[in-house]
Amino acid sequence: MSTIKVGVITDQTGALSFMGMANANVAKMVIDDINAQGGLLGRKVELYLEDSATTDSVAEAKATKLVEQDKVDVILGGIYSSTRQAIKEPAVVKGKKLYIYPEQYEGQECDPLIFCTGPVPAQQVEPLIPWLMQQTDAKKFYLPSADYIWPHVMNKKVRQVVTANGGAIVGEEYFPLDHADYGKTIDKITSSGAQVVFNTIVPPGLTPFLEQLYDSGFTKRGGHIVCTYFDENFFNLVPAAHVEGLYSCLDYYQNISDPFSKKLISQYDRLYPGNAKFTAGSACSGMYRGLRLWEAAVKEAGSLKQEDVIRALDHARISQGPGGPAEMVPGQHHVRMNMYIAQASNGSFKIVKNLGVIDPKESQVRVDDVLETSSAS
Repeated sequence: MSTIKVGVITDQTGALSFMGMANANVAKMVIDDINAQGGLLGRKVELYLEDSATTDSVAEAKATKLVEQDKVDVILGGIYSSTRQAIKEPAVVKGKKLYIYPEQYEGQECDPLIFCTGPVPAQQVEPLIPWLMQQTDAKKFYLPSADYIWPHVMNKKVRQVVTANGGAIVGEEYFPLDHADYGKTIDKITSSGAQVVFNTIVPPGLTPFLEQLYDSGFTKRGGHIVCTYFDENFFNLVPAAHVEGLYSCLDYYQNISDPFSKKLISQYDRLYPGNAKFTAGSACSGMYRGLRLWEAAVKEAGSLKQEDVIRALDHARISQGPGGPAEMVPGQHHVRMNMYIAQASNGSFKIVKNLGVIDPKESQVRVDDVLETSSAS
């Protein structure tokens, strides 16, 4: 009997390799677990793992290969939003293939063949900013940003929530991903009287920015740094002092103490010791969730017929996962899940607020579109 083919594209080399390697590890771990339990529908699940090398053109080529040559049944992966778009063209638009995107991102992906298993602005920005403003009395926000889709969309939401809560955006700037000299921006942050730096600069520009912000004395003067994607993997990139007190907001942190999360992490750490840790900002929690929700959908559908799998995935749920249970919000192709606010302290995160279950509040995908698209595949 033929195998069930799962394609995973992730950045195992390049600037995001520390995240991509962890994603690859999670995919291997979950697929091995599924096979150890007898596979799916009585068949072995085979992992087709591709390195996108933190380069969108490479991701696009790998997606083409998975669809046209390997003929996989589902594709997962991508970290940058631009990488999602690169995978989407050959996989979804041309290939009509089910695609699960695991990273926290800007939201607004609304395609009948795409499901997203990481947090979106309604789950990060909406609860975090009012809480932060209340806790710190901060009103003035500065938005240093990488120049691509995620920061632009994220910042619109930040502006909306900050101003709705009586605050102001005192600066907003965009830089190439590899920008390294932030001197002028640091001067503007200082002169603007900003109390919060809401950062959406990403690697490789992240490390020099945080160093220069730290050297300016911003946090020593009482300033606050927010970076919603920052997780335990990023502590390997920067000295702990540079991010002391930083606030993050994700669906999972390693000091969450529920029994399943602890068991999952001990399994991962045993299999994959080293620096590529199982974390949420690195899309590991979304990769785990995506594979397990897809597994649940295939079991319910009782077949690999894409139309049936999509119908089942639309309301799929898992009773256990990193950070807690999770379920697709019917019609939205995004996940309802627990969210947490954490603060960096001596090179690790402490959860300062368990937000409970938060809805993604994304647009409805038309069911007719799903049927039309799937039938064509």
